[in-house]
Amino acid sequence: MSSVPSPISGTSLQVSTVHGTVRGTVERGVAVFRGIPYAAAPVGALRFRAPEPPEPWEGVRDALAFGPTAPKRPYSPPLDRLLPDPDVAGDGCLNLNVWTPSPARTGLPVLVWIHGGSLLHGSSAVPLYDGTAFARDGVVLVSVNYRLGIEGFGVFPDAPANRGLLDQIAALAWVRENIAAFGGDPDLVTVCGESAGAISIGALLAAPRAQGLFRRAVLQSGAPTALPLGAAARRTTELIAKRLGVEATAGALAAVDPAALLAAQTEVTSGGSPLTGGNSFQIVVDGDVLPRDPLEALLDGAASGVDLLMGSNSEEYRLWFVPSGLTERLSAFKLRLALLKFKVPGATTRTYRANRPGATPGELLGALATDLLLRVPLNRVADARTEARGSTHLYEFGWPSPVLRLGACHALEIGFVFDTLEMPDAVALAGADAPQELADAMHAAWVAFAGSGDPGWPAWDASRPVMGFGPGKPAVLRAPRDEELRGWAPYRKNA
Repeated sequence: MSSVPSPISGTSLQVSTVHGTVRGTVERGVAVFRGIPYAAAPVGALRFRAPEPPEPWEGVRDALAFGPTAPKRPYSPPLDRLLPDPDVAGDGCLNLNVWTPSPARTGLPVLVWIHGGSLLHGSSAVPLYDGTAFARDGVVLVSVNYRLGIEGFGVFPDAPANRGLLDQIAALAWVRENIAAFGGDPDLVTVCGESAGAISIGALLAAPRAQGLFRRAVLQSGAPTALPLGAAARRTTELIAKRLGVEATAGALAAVDPAALLAAQTEVTSGGSPLTGGNSFQIVVDGDVLPRDPLEALLDGAASGVDLLMGSNSEEYRLWFVPSGLTERLSAFKLRLALLKFKVPGATTRTYRANRPGATPGELLGALATDLLLRVPLNRVADARTEARGSTHLYEFGWPSPVLRLGACHALEIGFVFDTLEMPDAVALAGADAPQELADAMHAAWVAFAGSGDPGWPAWDASRPVMGFGPGKPAVLRAPRDEELRGWAPYRKNA
């Protein structure tokens, strides 16, 4: 790394990009540039279209405040209290932010953060995603906005699919072209995301247009998945159009007032969750941006040369089940119906129940759903990569939050990864006394992985090493809860 000293707080800095010069500021010893457009505003003729480059500008453009966020609504209660979701007005939502030790540095590793939110919520303006700690530790942190909901992932006969994914690819192309001016190495880019952000990265790993734009990838609490381009993929779009009384085409919906479109989207998609289902938006196998199912592609060797860090939280389900009361409200009868719907083998259910004496039907269903949707596919990807040119590392986050009995729930690990436990949104999930030493360990692992591909524990092999981040001190676990994992269909034939 360069020995150029960090800039002095309170000063301003200018950096030239391919589209024009931007002015940032220095905060807490690192340089910050916010709201830089990486694509043109997706309005007018560009609405429901693939992203286009931004118009170049003359002079110096201020990059001092977060740019507009994609059209969205806050999370529904009670999640709105646990997951703050800032809204910044404006049309130019295709923007990004950069935190860097100094633009005068050279060759620094780069981490590009893709936020989660079920492809309906979230933005790069969430305080939890502050990149100061990464820049402090020698990593250039880039966080991006992309189109959400029907604007980004609605399926139409007259518009390209996966527009939000195309936005992410455009942002990565911007990083490739511009990040050296901010001190980063364009050949040392790690793309990192949580939940829908991780699912997006699973698709990027299988997307030909994203090849060569990143060297490493981190998937937090999201597994590669996509829907075939059929009736199920079109369902949410068609329901929104029906509610508005228009055809389910991009042309018809482009004429709808954006506020009315957003209101209809909220009405159609409310009431579900990633675990319980409901009307939602998904990445689709469109034969163009995404030629095939990303999980199948990765199992067949796609992205072999990309280093992967993947993992989940041990009680993901509690973010949705506990605040809603489902952990106590779900009856044994409804549990049996759910197990039949998802074709969970009886022997598998008995194993999970034996390992959780006293668990309610809701807690048992949550544990099964967490593994079915996350741990099983992530382990399958790891198993398929034993001959890959890139390294593969797995982790599990297990520190239990005392807040509302949330336990080691979905999204809890983010404040530890970013070393932002003091932020109000981190406190909302983890409480005021979350262990800083665990954040130190987890953040350091992500920094190390971005720099070298080695987060500090053994790569995946036949012994199935998993780094456990809590409870207690971080420790490597060998094949944790393997008897549960091998109760699922992909593994039963090999058991």
